[in-house]
Amino acid sequence: MDRKKLLHIIFAFSIGATWIPAVWSAEAKGGKATYDKLCSSCHGADGKGNPAMAKAFGEKALNIATKETGRKKDEELLKVITEGKGKMPASGKALSKQEQKQLLDYMRALGK
Repeated sequence: MDRKKLLHIIFAFSIGATWIPAVWSAEAKGGKATYDKLCSSCHGADGKGNPAMAKAFGEKALNIATKETGRKKDEELLKVITEGKGKMPASGKALSKQEQKQLLDYMRALGK
């Protein structure tokens, strides 16, 4: 492959590498307001858990910015969002499907 073609390929990949995450990030930001309202008081603004809530509830699962959470399927996490789990209240039923998906995308972004 000649040098000119190689430079074109590298340029194309660099454009794609900056454009795709920016689009995905914009979609995830749509769930930030919902996360801040419904989730951050327990899970923390960064998704790593609010230490005061962990102490009060004795919950170790408040950190959602983990590889374990990242490996869970969307359906499993959406079920927790909509139905609650343990001491976490069900709050997702008041959200539209789009809002649930945006919240899920935002939560996943916290783990990256």
